[in-house]
Amino acid sequence: QVQLVESGGGLVQPGGSLRLSCAASGSIFSINTMGWYRQAPGKQRELVASMTSAGNLNYADSVKSRFTISRDNAKNTVYLQMNSLKPEDTAVYYCNLRYYSGTYYYNYWGQGTQVTVSS
Repeated sequence: QVQLVESGGGLVQPGGSLRLSCAASGSIFSINTMGWYRQAPGKQRELVASMTSAGNLNYADSVKSRFTISRDNAKNTVYLQMNSLKPEDTAVYYCNLRYYSGTYYYNYWGQGTQVTVSS
C-alpha cells in the first residue's frame, strides 16, 4: 500500500514563503505524476502544480511565477516552494500520486497540510 506523508504547512504572513514536502512510500510504479492540490473552505479541490517522473510540469495560472514544484525521484519525494504568498492561498494542501501500471490506474492522496496566509 502506498502512503504519502506531507509536512511543511503552517501560518505565514502575506508575502512570506513556505516549503511543503511529501514523501511517498510503498510499491510505486516508476513512471508517475506527483503533485499538489488545495482546497479552501467552501471551494472545490483544485490543482496547484504537478510534475511527472520525466520532468513535465503543470501549474495553475494563479500560482505561476510564485510557486515551484520539484521532485527527487530516488526518494519518491515532491516539494512545493511557495513564495509571495497571498491570503487567497490559504487552504489545505494535499499531495497526490497517480500512475498507470499498464493494467490499472492508481490515485493516492496525502492527509493534507494546512497553509494559512494572514497578518
